[in-house]
Amino acid sequence: MTHFRWLTAGESHGKGLLMIVEGVPAGLAVTEEQIAADLKRRQAGYGRGKRQQIESDFAEIITGVRHGLSMGSPIGLHIVNKDHENANWRVRMSPAPVDEAVERVTLLRPGHADLAGTQKYGFDDVRPILERSSARETAARVAVGAIARALVRTVGIEVRSHTVSVGPVHAPAGDRIDWAAVEASPVRCADPVAAQRMIEEIDATKEALDTIGGIFEVRASGVPFGLGSHVHWDRKLDGRIAQAFMSINAVKAVEIGDGVQNVEKRGSLVQDVILPQSAWERRKWERSSNRAGGLEAGMTNGEDIVVRGFIKPIATIPQRMQTADLLTGEETQSFYERSDVAVVPAAGVIGEAMLAIVIADAVLEKFGGDHVEELRRNFEAFEATVGPREPRR
Repeated sequence: MTHFRWLTAGESHGKGLLMIVEGVPAGLAVTEEQIAADLKRRQAGYGRGKRQQIESDFAEIITGVRHGLSMGSPIGLHIVNKDHENANWRVRMSPAPVDEAVERVTLLRPGHADLAGTQKYGFDDVRPILERSSARETAARVAVGAIARALVRTVGIEVRSHTVSVGPVHAPAGDRIDWAAVEASPVRCADPVAAQRMIEEIDATKEALDTIGGIFEVRASGVPFGLGSHVHWDRKLDGRIAQAFMSINAVKAVEIGDGVQNVEKRGSLVQDVILPQSAWERRKWERSSNRAGGLEAGMTNGEDIVVRGFIKPIATIPQRMQTADLLTGEETQSFYERSDVAVVPAAGVIGEAMLAIVIADAVLEKFGGDHVEELRRNFEAFEATVGPREPRR
């Protein structure tokens, strides 16, 4: 059974980020330019901080691709951290021992990995923990996600995202989304009135030296039946998706379909009615609605996958927060290095990457193949079986 496997390495202010992607079949078009396009989308978004002005993320392909096509071997990628070129960071994050004294970070920040990480790993300095736990690592995920996106496109799946809310400001609900308008919006919201209100909310939050959260939604369209499985807990695709989204920095809740609002309704009002063949217009087996978000019993049901990530206000706040010192335990105030005000638009792009990665793994699991043409043939053979069943004799 083939899997889409991946690893990232690197720290926020280290030399760079490394990625290894395994399981990509041969013959898949992979270029640095297509990866750069997604990395640029991650760096954009109203409310982002000064770090995005320093970095211009570019993933160099080191291994696994020849003449623009994958070779079936592991793909290696490298993103340089330009901020590391600052002399201070070269010393603070030097892999080699240094002669000069390096200041410890001991002022613990609430909401971060600082306290739990230092206690787990035995550090008397927060720096080794905060560097790896930083959201800078999500640049590596987006690079990997760009490869996963290319893979799932070979079977007709598209993955997109948009902003549902920033703080108390919500975009109008609806299934029809103008994706071109989303990409043109600084907050990745298709509704211009809601987008302007989101911008104003971010501006007010910045003026108050604070941060703000919100909700992003990721949708995968063109998803076939049968990805995932009902037979065991760790093969259920909704569980795998939820875990992937919960691993994104500051995401504290995940919703699939109308999962949250459905809990207040009776069962007869939340089912996605299966339509008879005479009513099918777009595909075999259509539904009257998609409240389940494209997943039933851990498997895709032919409808779009719809996932929402609920992201808390990021914990790096310009205000000094009450805390304690790592070394003495005495009361003090947290330190502040640099931060974003709102990351909801960027989080949507990261969510796209994570959903594409999970779906890519499920596609390989279901259809396999050492070359993309073999994968397509397997997919097309399966698609030919979808439809009303003839009784088995």
